Amino acid sequence: MGLLSGIRIVDFSRILSGPYLTMSLGDLGADVIKIEQPKLGDDTRHWGPPFYGEDSTYYLSINRNKRSIAIDLRAPEGRDLALRLVRAADVVVENFRHGGMEKLGLGYETLRAVKPDLVMLRISAFGETGPDRDLPGYDLLAQATAGLMSLTGNPGEPPVKTGFAVADLAAALFGMNAVLAALVHRERTGKGQYIATSLFETQIALHVNWAQNYFANQRDPQPLGSAHPNLAPYQAFRAEDGYFVLAVGNDALFRKLCEALGRPELADDEAFSTNAARVRNRERLAEILTAIFAGRTRDAWCALLREAGVPAGPIQSIAQVYASPQFAALGQLKSVRHPVAGDLPQVGFPAHLSEDPPEISRHPPLRGEHTREIAREAGLDDAEIDRLLSEGILEETGVRIW
Repeated sequence: MGLLSGIRIVDFSRILSGPYLTMSLGDLGADVIKIEQPKLGDDTRHWGPPFYGEDSTYYLSINRNKRSIAIDLRAPEGRDLALRLVRAADVVVENFRHGGMEKLGLGYETLRAVKPDLVMLRISAFGETGPDRDLPGYDLLAQATAGLMSLTGNPGEPPVKTGFAVADLAAALFGMNAVLAALVHRERTGKGQYIATSLFETQIALHVNWAQNYFANQRDPQPLGSAHPNLAPYQAFRAEDGYFVLAVGNDALFRKLCEALGRPELADDEAFSTNAARVRNRERLAEILTAIFAGRTRDAWCALLREAGVPAGPIQSIAQVYASPQFAALGQLKSVRHPVAGDLPQVGFPAHLSEDPPEISRHPPLRGEHTREIAREAGLDDAEIDRLLSEGILEETGVRIW
């Protein structure tokens, strides 16, 4: 049944931050009702190719373990149905632009009036206050405006974003932690609450050592490629046939590295004998190591350094990750039956729980796949549902049965 069995989430969110959060809660057993706009649905349904039927693989990656109802929230009867769903819910998640839910008559004060112990999470681009509060935003804007792109890439080259949508995903993970904490608080006190987070704020929360470095010296940090501002050597190096990373986190590891490379004298050199010295002389040290690493293959270096107890590993492509024995051993590749895609591979929840482990029990829903089912649960009879369907206030999608 899952650890969150009995918790109902009404999910007004779309794109990535909110849907990833609610999918994760669904993996843990919550009943997630995804509210979508008729005819269009979640924006990411159209983010392709590739597609399976009308839905993109992007959408399919972040919407399992949910039921979908398509409601026109601008229509009074659509809004009333949404309020019915909230009345029976524990959590509401939304990521409209600031004021979007209020314009629909579904702001927190309205929802709290029908469900006093409701936990509501709003994810915005730039937060609840300040001059940028009303601006729209996507992951790319958050990476740019919150400093991440200024640190990503190589010195002197154009800025680049990270390969993953870390702004959206960080907001999802911080938001999920806050929702779970609020549910614990509600269990203890009977009180719900309003939670707000943003892509901008959660990116700043991830600055960690970069922020503390800046507070200490007031120097605006610059990109270092794969290198680390506070450690050396801690970066990628090119071997004879490809790249690997070396992560030396203390002086003892550096001595092991030097011994493994047949250069023990480097560990006694004043320029490299301490981490602080290595950071100050990082470029000179990198030149020495680069010349050494050019003489063998990537796999040979990784094997040698791992045997010596030095953290090192190959830079793997996505295909190599999914073909790796480690990925297979962790059992993270899951599958769920989908009415269009058939057996749909999915990356499983990344935490292993000894009691009620996360499961994939539902495929990513078609738009409006559960409209009738959910509307019935809210107290509408079939005649009323049929009328709302005919008027376009509701929409349902037929499902192929296997």
